[in-house]
Amino acid sequence: MPVRDDSAALLAEAERWTAHNYHPLPVVIAAAEGAWVTDVAGERYLDCLAGYSALNFGHRHPALVEAARKQLDSVTLTSRAFVHDQFGPFCRELAQLCDADMVLPMNTGAEAVETAVKVARAWGYRVKGVPDGQATIVVAANNFHGRTTTIVSFSTDPDARADFGPYTPGFRIVPYGDLAAAAAAVDGTTVAVLVEPIQGEAGVLVPPDGYLAGLRALCTARGVLLVADEIQSGLGRTGRTFACEHEGVRPDLYVLGKALGGGVVPVSAVVGRGDVLGVLRPGEHGSTFGGNPLACAVGRAVVGLLRTGEYQERARRLGALLHRRLAALLGHGVTAVRGRGLWAGVDIDPRLMTGRQASERLLARGVLVKDTHGSTIRLAPPLLIEADEVDWAVAQLREVLV
Repeated sequence: MPVRDDSAALLAEAERWTAHNYHPLPVVIAAAEGAWVTDVAGERYLDCLAGYSALNFGHRHPALVEAARKQLDSVTLTSRAFVHDQFGPFCRELAQLCDADMVLPMNTGAEAVETAVKVARAWGYRVKGVPDGQATIVVAANNFHGRTTTIVSFSTDPDARADFGPYTPGFRIVPYGDLAAAAAAVDGTTVAVLVEPIQGEAGVLVPPDGYLAGLRALCTARGVLLVADEIQSGLGRTGRTFACEHEGVRPDLYVLGKALGGGVVPVSAVVGRGDVLGVLRPGEHGSTFGGNPLACAVGRAVVGLLRTGEYQERARRLGALLHRRLAALLGHGVTAVRGRGLWAGVDIDPRLMTGRQASERLLARGVLVKDTHGSTIRLAPPLLIEADEVDWAVAQLREVLV
């Protein structure tokens, strides 16, 4: 690509004309392919963030780009007022991937979470018999499910929650990984337990063994829906199609997003039991762009990639390599490593530097990561990364730490 030297001007323009709801690293990306991106000056970087798992299949995967290009030549939007030829096949194929009955397509992850909340409440009133207006949902502390006003109402992160009240009632927050606390919070008004199988934004926190299976048993015994937010953890990231599968758990509802759009278009969905999603009636919930032809075409291509099992296997194999390499840094500037598959949270010794400083120094060495909660950085490279690239990325972190 042509070499340019206007990074500073482009960064200044972005700073001047956009609301400061993000604090991006000082790089201006102009092109990307596979696991690598290129900035406006022609410098290449290994993308170890992958759009917070939205790019599980890498940048511009040929099958996904081709699906989008082909659909662009026919029809891109009809609204749900009509049925298009990609809609039924997408819903069927995604439901089959999830071993589920029904799909409700939306656009963004936050929309899908809001959809799951509404569906769970409607199910509680119409099927379980909870008195009107009294439905409660049990959630976990340190969660990240999005940033809408309802979702931040049950966040414990001050950055996400402060100054956005009044807050939506009906949520009970319990410690993540604490099965006894979850059980104590469930009563006759409880319609759902909403949980991330692995908490991503919190620093890639993996719950204790048996936690998810325990939640499944609890929800079944108490007549409560188990809703798994697999927006970041799902679609191959952890070495299985869904992180719940590591404990043999099938939730009543999956909440999906990010990688479902293949890094091409926003695609999300709630997938699950027909008797739960079936409570919705025409006009009660919808989205102009949800389930549009372009999104469905790309989503079908994503499902096709996952059906082969190739990406899940790569995440298992290369994830084991990533965690071995990171474990070697413990006591050498790293105080903890967590994660599963090609997903890791790395705690940097705060006496050395902050997570932001580590991210900036890795940027200077050609590796893109992002910090969270002070001293933690997250690594979530595309699942098509190669072993030598994993080794190289961790070597750059080692150099940063010394």
